[in-house]
Amino acid sequence: MEIPRVPVSEAIRKKLSAVPHKPGVYLHKDRFGTVIYVGKALNLRKRVSQYFQSSRRNGWDLKFNALVEAICDFDVHVVRSEPEALLLESKLIKDFKPRFNVMLRDDKRYLMLKVNLNDPIPNFTFTRFKKDDGARYFGPFVNSVGLRNAVALARKQFNLRGCRVFTPGAADYKHCLYAHLKYCTAPCVGNVTREQYLEQVRAACSFLEGQCLEMQGQLEDEMKKAAAAHDFEKAAGLRDLIRDLNDTWKKTEKFARVPYNLPLAINPQNDLVELAKVLDLPAPPMRIEGFDISNISGTFAVASLVSFKNGRPDRANYRRFKIKTVTGQDDFASMAEVVRRRYTRILNESKDQRPKTKDEGGEAVPQALQELVNDISKAKKWRRQNSLADASAVAVRQKLAPGEILINGVISLPDLILIDGGKGQLSAAVCELKMLGLEKIPVIGLAKEFEEIYSPGKSEPLRLGLDHPAVKLLQRLRDECHRVANSYNAQLRLKKISESVLDDFPGIGERRKSALLKKFGSVQRLKTATQEQIAAVPGFGGKAAEDLKKFLDARSVL
Repeated sequence: MEIPRVPVSEAIRKKLSAVPHKPGVYLHKDRFGTVIYVGKALNLRKRVSQYFQSSRRNGWDLKFNALVEAICDFDVHVVRSEPEALLLESKLIKDFKPRFNVMLRDDKRYLMLKVNLNDPIPNFTFTRFKKDDGARYFGPFVNSVGLRNAVALARKQFNLRGCRVFTPGAADYKHCLYAHLKYCTAPCVGNVTREQYLEQVRAACSFLEGQCLEMQGQLEDEMKKAAAAHDFEKAAGLRDLIRDLNDTWKKTEKFARVPYNLPLAINPQNDLVELAKVLDLPAPPMRIEGFDISNISGTFAVASLVSFKNGRPDRANYRRFKIKTVTGQDDFASMAEVVRRRYTRILNESKDQRPKTKDEGGEAVPQALQELVNDISKAKKWRRQNSLADASAVAVRQKLAPGEILINGVISLPDLILIDGGKGQLSAAVCELKMLGLEKIPVIGLAKEFEEIYSPGKSEPLRLGLDHPAVKLLQRLRDECHRVANSYNAQLRLKKISESVLDDFPGIGERRKSALLKKFGSVQRLKTATQEQIAAVPGFGGKAAEDLKKFLDARSVL
């Protein structure tokens, strides 16, 4: 049987040669840069290379074959150990939900240990979600069995409570088996004070952090004695307990947030530099704003504005727009409206916030503030005579972040504007910027089919290829624009759908309407309900139920 050969691009071969022989997580991506599979490996080089080697599996495993054919790029992230790889793999699968991953897509998390020292009688409990409740958390732990065995040993060693009663009292003492077996010092009945019990809990916390290594030595001595006495069952149990303690004490990275360089932006600064080169910009565009239009057959027309700062999403400056002046499906006019509204407002706010000088009817300003006004005037003059990059010098002088341009004293204008679309959308945006006097701001359009970059005044688009860092940066910005615009469109559609025939019934409010829909599930079921069933809903008496029943019957006839 001939083994199918896997075609591998030169870029992937070069990338494979740089993958280390270390544990970590790998992410496969398709031609759009979307994560399609996340996996872990003890040896990243060996594991990732298997996807691009000839194998009999390619002939019979249809899912694996489809995955290999869809891979256009991959990223790797090196960790210190296999448990860290498991934790990061679970985190990434839950965040990106790759279509080729089946397991770990649910909301289940690895086990953690929790204790709140502010409780009247603190207790160690297991949880899978970390909350901001002032408690102390250990983990997460990949080996849940080992964690439970370690906690059981800590409770026995430090005489801690194991009952599930949140705040046990004297009434619970006679039923407490832990107290009768002397496993617990029973602070609930006053055998020890709360301060004494807290010392026991703190000692157990130190033990679970691996600071009581002398206990491991004692367990190892007991294991050797049991083995010498041919009590192999006891020795095996002690061996497993030592292994569980080592798994619990092992330090692992928590991965509370996904590393930003995964999976799509390995080096955002490099992407910005490459983008500046291909667009012939004087400096990397540290602030980029992108626009996208979303509508369904001309209805629910909305637009999104997404801002990237230093190559990363700046979600605080995202904006959403409802299209107001355009009727029907006209993406060109919609794009012109959004660009006009966005930068008209910025210019108006800049004008309102500019400090007045004494000659303009204002009060005398301090010398430092007057120097700032002079610098702003120089920046405006430079913008008119030279390029936008010259105004960045003022931003540097005023100790602002890269890419933040001072216009009339307000930080607002971007270094680059990205329009989702081809020549038509780009021309509409350029015309609006020119009328506002902002024609010096670089503007480009990105057409999705071949990822073509359109620039004003150039008849032919720029094709860099899907593997180019600049294209990947623009794809991330464009995809984020799509996400924000489509989610806003879906939100408006759902809101409209929720407006049912009940809105036409006089005197009904949101609370009573929600009560009806919660009781019957839908308007169709409500129409088939009897008057008595409607009257049983809170807020509806006999008269209101009768009127609503007549109202619904009349609408059913129509």
